[in-house]
Amino acid sequence: GVLLPTVSDIPRTDYAGIEDYFAHFLKSEPQGEILDGNIIVGANWAQDAGIYEFTMGTTGGKVKGRYTFVYIFEDGEWKISQHHSSVMPEAAKPQPITEAEVKDLFKLWNDALATCDPDAVAKRYAQKAVLLPTVSDVPRTNYALIKDYFVGFLKKKPSGEILESHVTMDHNVCQDVGIYEFTMGTTGDKVKGRYTFVYVWEGGEWMISHHHSSVMPESVLGPAPVPVVKGDDDGEDSEVNGSNGLFCCRSR
Repeated sequence: GVLLPTVSDIPRTDYAGIEDYFAHFLKSEPQGEILDGNIIVGANWAQDAGIYEFTMGTTGGKVKGRYTFVYIFEDGEWKISQHHSSVMPEAAKPQPITEAEVKDLFKLWNDALATCDPDAVAKRYAQKAVLLPTVSDVPRTNYALIKDYFVGFLKKKPSGEILESHVTMDHNVCQDVGIYEFTMGTTGDKVKGRYTFVYVWEGGEWMISHHHSSVMPESVLGPAPVPVVKGDDDGEDSEVNGSNGLFCCRSR
């Protein structure tokens, strides 16, 4: 038999090579399901070609691929003569998104907060997401831990607003970094914080892969020196106003 595997460039043309490939692949504990099969039957041979999907037992992740199986009747049983497996080619195409759409992803998370349902919020995070929350030392690295954090946080009925946002975009990943403010519905208190959201395209939608939230450090440690930006064309240095991100000018 010949195996052209999904994630190896090397054709596997003998028993040892095929066994070697599956020695690594099986560590993910895959379970396959055919989604679309097209069959041809001949004299002592048959072909099944289509699309299958694997669920990885170690992570719960799902991976689609294209397959061709050619079977032959050998020594009294059907054997795989050729197996060709490949990634879904369109899955590698970048998912288009604009800067405005990246900023709007925060609204999906904020709307989930408004439900006061920890499950709804946790479902906004990707399968391998990491949450570094504002008021807990514990990194939240799976669904259960992320949901646990929001069980407590949602008791305050928070509603978020982005005050300052800086967006970058790449191939099926985007990032929104800045400052947000929460109004606590139970008390009316307002709390500012710094945030990082990293989004990935997963399962046909944008999901939160990483969320890092922290207190405003100067509120705890005291005022920091105002940064000065050098090199203005008009011969002036620019000071960044640390309270609101605005610029003011200082003559040299």
